Amino acid sequence: MRIWYFLAGIISTTIVACWRTDSVVVTGDMQPDEYMKLLKGKRVAVVANQASVVGEKHIVDELLSNGVDIRLIFAPEHGFRELADAGEKIADGKDPETGIPIISLYGKMRKPETEHLSGIDAVVFDIQDVGARFYTYISTMHYVMESCAENGVMFVVLDRPNPNGFYVDGNIPDPSYRSFVCMHPVPVVHGMTIGEYAMMINGEGWLEGGIRCDLKVIKCRNYTHNTLYEPPVKPSPNLPNRVSIWLYPSLCFFEGTVISCGRGTDYPFQIFGHPDLPDRGFSFTPASVPGATNPPLIGVKCYGTDLRDADVKGIVPKPELNIDWLIGAYRDFPDKDKFFNSYFDVLAGGPLLRQQIISGMSADEIRNSWKVDLEKFLRIRQKYLLYD
Repeated sequence: MRIWYFLAGIISTTIVACWRTDSVVVTGDMQPDEYMKLLKGKRVAVVANQASVVGEKHIVDELLSNGVDIRLIFAPEHGFRELADAGEKIADGKDPETGIPIISLYGKMRKPETEHLSGIDAVVFDIQDVGARFYTYISTMHYVMESCAENGVMFVVLDRPNPNGFYVDGNIPDPSYRSFVCMHPVPVVHGMTIGEYAMMINGEGWLEGGIRCDLKVIKCRNYTHNTLYEPPVKPSPNLPNRVSIWLYPSLCFFEGTVISCGRGTDYPFQIFGHPDLPDRGFSFTPASVPGATNPPLIGVKCYGTDLRDADVKGIVPKPELNIDWLIGAYRDFPDKDKFFNSYFDVLAGGPLLRQQIISGMSADEIRNSWKVDLEKFLRIRQKYLLYD
């Protein structure tokens, strides 16, 4: 497991990264002494995916080896042990390794029903998040928490570091644009671990009717919000490495435009482009690949920007969103009326960001429009932080 740290001055935004070998982050699922006392004698359901590993062992296998009575597995977007394409519906089934039934929470249903939690005493949630508002694992967690609250089931989060947990940035969404990729009044980058985020959902009364679930969080050890953490397993099919994870909050806005963000290449969320952008010496052609079997602009040569060595060049990690890339692509695109699609306002939590770009506002002007709401959010966030 690799751990990176950064040092940032109050005024300077220069980041100095260095290896640290004297302390290693210990995730929640690596502390059975803490969670086994909660689960002993309980009938348990688990929310997990392919990245829910304890060292080399999957959390389900780890819990079973400790005698936990697992009755059910809930699968989020991308599936359980295997990775599916982004947006691909996940079917119910059985875990081939254990025979435990799997219920999809990314298909015909997003929220566990009462029948699923009947006879369940506790739900264990062990998912690697990346700290972006539109990353759907936090939305799945919301609905599972809500169902647990309604059915009197304990909800246990095995906390994991947030690889983008070292900053907070972005707009607060318009509540009328609430969706599965924009569930809560938080900025694009919220700077919280999945456990801290669960505490905020509970504490702010965001579950239906303001109900609260019986929430337990197994904290990480040796982690702070200055820890630049690289997940040992990629959290989803198109975030294969730390560079893609750091760039994701900025580049995901391109999913609401005609611009390709590299799906269908070996470098998703590390490059972006389009056939109609100027040729400045870099090009790529999306193809059908695992995790992106039918990507946008498949088979079409795209011209654009190469960010594969963004870490080497000091572009990332940086404690702010980069919206200059979005503004620049819009400026360079010849047919402005076709640049944005209907999904952009969904990702952005309303039409304002799109309108700001179209009107010609600079990145600094747009960023300044976020300031008051961000300050309010930071005060709310402070109540739920578990780590320095």
